[in-house]
Amino acid sequence: MRRPNLLLITTDQQHYKALGVHDPKLKTPNLDRLCREGTRYDRAYCPAPVCTPSRASIITGQYPSHHGAWTIGVKLPEDVPTLGDALIAAGYSTALIGKAHFQPLASAPGSESLECQPVLRDLDFWRGFNRVWYGFEHLELARNHADESHAGQHYAIWLEEQGLSDWRDYFQPVAGETSRKAPRVVGRGGYLRQDRSWQLPAELHYTHWTGERTLAYLDAQAGADKPFFLWASFHDPHPPYTLSEPWASMYDPADMDVDQVTPGEHDRNPPHFAKTQQPSPDFGDWHKPFNAHGCESHLYPVEELKKDKATYYGMMSFLDAEIGRILDKLDALGLTEDTLVVFTTDHGHFLGQHGLIAKGPFHYEDMLRIPMIVRQPGAVPAGRVSDDLQSLVDLAPSFLDAAGLPVPGQMQGVSQWENWRGGARARDFVLCENRHNPVMPHVETYVDARHKITVYREADFGEIFDLVEDPGEICNLWSEPQAVGLKAELLQKMVQAVMRSEPTRMARIAGA
Repeated sequence: MRRPNLLLITTDQQHYKALGVHDPKLKTPNLDRLCREGTRYDRAYCPAPVCTPSRASIITGQYPSHHGAWTIGVKLPEDVPTLGDALIAAGYSTALIGKAHFQPLASAPGSESLECQPVLRDLDFWRGFNRVWYGFEHLELARNHADESHAGQHYAIWLEEQGLSDWRDYFQPVAGETSRKAPRVVGRGGYLRQDRSWQLPAELHYTHWTGERTLAYLDAQAGADKPFFLWASFHDPHPPYTLSEPWASMYDPADMDVDQVTPGEHDRNPPHFAKTQQPSPDFGDWHKPFNAHGCESHLYPVEELKKDKATYYGMMSFLDAEIGRILDKLDALGLTEDTLVVFTTDHGHFLGQHGLIAKGPFHYEDMLRIPMIVRQPGAVPAGRVSDDLQSLVDLAPSFLDAAGLPVPGQMQGVSQWENWRGGARARDFVLCENRHNPVMPHVETYVDARHKITVYREADFGEIFDLVEDPGEICNLWSEPQAVGLKAELLQKMVQAVMRSEPTRMARIAGA
C-alpha cells in the first residue's frame, strides 16, 4: 500500500482567531473549506513563540532546549536528525518552498549561516545549491518579510526570471545599495511602514511566489513513484505591515475592531507587563547581550493599530487565495485522497490584546495558541471541531506515524495520528519554552485543559490563569492566597510534564 503524501502548509505569526470561521469580517474561503473538509483544532500550541525555535521543533519533534536552536539568532545544528531525514530513508521525496529561518541573520565560526548577507544575495550560489539541507532535497527559499533588506535567495532569482531586474529597489537597502520603491521605515524596531501599500505588483509578491512554486512542485510529483513530503511555508501575516494591491486596500481600517488593555490588568502581573504601557520603559538586563523581543513600549495609537489589522487581514486573504490554488491543484492532479494536509502557523501574534503589539515574553493565549486544520478524505473526520490539545512538536512524530514509520526515541512530541483520525486524545498538557537570553527573560509555560502556569528563571514572579473562568486572562492568580494549593498542584504537574517529555534517543538493550 502506497504511503500518503504529506503536505504541511504554514503561515508566520498568525493569531489563532485569524480565520473566517472565527471572524466573518475576515475573508478566508479556502481555509474555511479546509475546515469543512477536515478537523479544526482549537487548542493547538507552539513550543516557542518565536520563529527559529518553533520551526526547528516542527522538523525535529524536539523542544528548543533539546534541538539546540533555543531562540532566534541561534542556528539549528545541521547534524540534528529531522523528519525529512527519516522520510528520505523510507523512500519519500522532500521539499521546502518558502521561509526556512533555521539559521540567523549573521554568521560566526561554529554558527555559519546561509540565511544572512551577503550570502542571501549571492544568486549564483543559490542557483547552484543542490544539497540536502535539514532533510529537504528540493529547496526554494526566501528569508524576508515584506520589504525587509534580507530579500534574496531563490525568490530573487525568480523575480529576475519574471523580468524584474531592479528587484532590489523594492526592498530596504543593504550596504552599498539604494532603494527607491520600498516604503519608509518609521518605527517599532523596523516593523512599521509609513505607507502600507507596497509598489511591488501582487503577481511578483513572495506570497504568490510561494504558491506558484508549490504548484510547480506538485505538477512535478504527479505520477511519481515515490510519495512526497512538501512544506509550503508562507511568510505572512508577519509584520512589517505593508502589502501589494489590491490586498493592501481590501479591508477598511474603520471597520476593524481592536482589543486594548483592560485597566489594572497588569497590576498583578510580573513587572515587565506594566513596563510595556510606559513611554520609555527600562527593562535592564533583559536586553543583554541581545534585545528581547517585545521588551519596549507597546503604547500605540488605536488608529494606527486599525490600519495594521486591516493590512494583517489583507495578508491573510492573499494567503488564502494561494492556499486555494494549492487545494485546487491537488484536486486537479487526483492527489487529494492520497494527501494528508496540515495547516498551521509557527506562533501567535498580538494586535492590541492586553495592550501588546506583535510578540514578546508574554505567554497569553494570543501568543502561544495557534490555528490548526488537518485534512485527509476518508481518514480524518470532516467538519469536526476539537479542543484536544495539540503541539507543533507533535507534527514530526504524527507524520511518521501516518506514513507507517517508527517514531525515533529522540523525538519528544507524541503522535497525534490516531487522534486526527477521530481517536482518543494523545496528550493532556503542552509545554512552551521561551528564551531570548541565557537567563532573563527565560520563560517556561505549562498548559492543561483548564489552567496555565508560567515560571521565570531566577525570579519569584509568574502567572497562573484559569482558562475556563477567565478566558481573557485578566486575573493572574499567582500571588492570590486562595490559589496557593492550585499553584503547588500546577508546579508539580509542570515538573512531571518536563520529565515525561525527556527524549530517549538510544534504546536500552541490556542490564548493564
